[in-house]
Amino acid sequence: MTRFLRHRFFRSTAFRLTAAYAAIGVLALVAFAGILWWNSVTRFVGELDAAISEEARIIADLDRHYGVDGAMGAVGRLFDGTPPGGTVALLTDPDFKLLAGNLPYWPDAVPRAPGFARITIAWGDRAANDTRLLVTELPDGSHLLIGRDLSNFRAIRLLFIGGLLGAAGAVLVLGIIGGTLLHRAVLARVDAINRTAAAIVQGDLSQRLPVSGSGDELDLLAATINGMLHQIEQLVHGVRNVSNAIAHDLRTPLAELRARLEELSRHRPEPEATFAGIDAAVADVDRVIGIFNALLRLAELDTGSRRSGFVPVEIADVMVEIVELYQPSAELKGVALALEAPSGLVVQGDPFMLAQAVGNLIDNALKFVPAQGKVTASAGRAADGGTEVIVADNGPGIPESERDKVTQRFYRGDASRGTPGVGLGLSLVAAVAKLHGGTLELGDNRPGLRAVLRLPPSVVAPPAGARAEVASAASAPAIPQLAGSNDIKRS
Repeated sequence: MTRFLRHRFFRSTAFRLTAAYAAIGVLALVAFAGILWWNSVTRFVGELDAAISEEARIIADLDRHYGVDGAMGAVGRLFDGTPPGGTVALLTDPDFKLLAGNLPYWPDAVPRAPGFARITIAWGDRAANDTRLLVTELPDGSHLLIGRDLSNFRAIRLLFIGGLLGAAGAVLVLGIIGGTLLHRAVLARVDAINRTAAAIVQGDLSQRLPVSGSGDELDLLAATINGMLHQIEQLVHGVRNVSNAIAHDLRTPLAELRARLEELSRHRPEPEATFAGIDAAVADVDRVIGIFNALLRLAELDTGSRRSGFVPVEIADVMVEIVELYQPSAELKGVALALEAPSGLVVQGDPFMLAQAVGNLIDNALKFVPAQGKVTASAGRAADGGTEVIVADNGPGIPESERDKVTQRFYRGDASRGTPGVGLGLSLVAAVAKLHGGTLELGDNRPGLRAVLRLPPSVVAPPAGARAEVASAASAPAIPQLAGSNDIKRS
């Protein structure tokens, strides 16, 4: 078990991140130390060269004024036979023979041309050390060698390297400790996520990923996944409910169809009655086909495939055509159908789908409004720059407790049980709104229902010919014929 946990730790993302950050920290430390060391060495060597050059200049001045005796006296007084502070000096004649200094002879490794050099030499009782030297030719032709050993610099270098290694070790140790703590913290949350995911795989869609409340990346990921799980749960429950609703709503027209055909088969009535029964059977079949057409249309909206055909749409043109289409029905019922739609309200969308949505809202309003009632279809600009399509009536309305449910497919309030339709009208309007990035809001018209189709802002201008295109789509005979479009679910 210990071996497994160790193997798991070294393969974990926390360990890899910790190792990467520790490596980055060590590299940054090395880079910083390298820059610091380079600057320190440059400054140290510069100051050392300046000190050596100053000493050589003083001796050269004495040689210029007092000759070689003055230079020899200066070298003798300066060193007195011993190397103070690791300083080395040698004065020779033009033939490089010893005149004064604390070196017995001119080192072979030292070039005889003037300039700085760095060699390893030993003199007196000192061990061999790196030495910085300056070769100078004096005015009388003699040669001067002035230098300082770098033993102190070597000690500083060793101290610097030791400090760097100690700091790098501390970074690694702290990285390992931090990685272990990070691994434990992350592993605990990942294990909780795994347990939740396993429960969801087993079919418990009510499970949600834990959120610690810290607002970190894992919390954001968990919140996003929880939203997705909620949507999936709603869709699964919706599929189950839709399946039950389809079975329930198809049973009635199919049972009626079978009863009609059985009645015709048993009694074999006169031709006139037979044809009437056949017409009724055809109507039952049309109801079934209408249900499936509505479901297919909703499935098409859910996939978003119609977005590829979006064009600039003038909302006023759509509403004018739909109101003209439903005006005869309103007059037949004695309902006043009014339109208030200014031009210039352009949205990017599917004109056919928008016409269907507006048609559903008006058709449902006409269906539930009482005789001599009023239905108003209007459009306007929203506060956010979008477009609002409003259909208001003075009918019975929808109770506030049911407004969140009425957009569910096949949901019908108690008051609409005896009316035609299967409960897909508002579902289709909500799907059209979602397809266009908008929303459907239901409110109280006091009395009646106020349905608001909100569409997002559009930056396009209406192109030439747009009115004709929309009018053609809106006038299509399929608009008011969608199964389920005639029953906004009222109570």
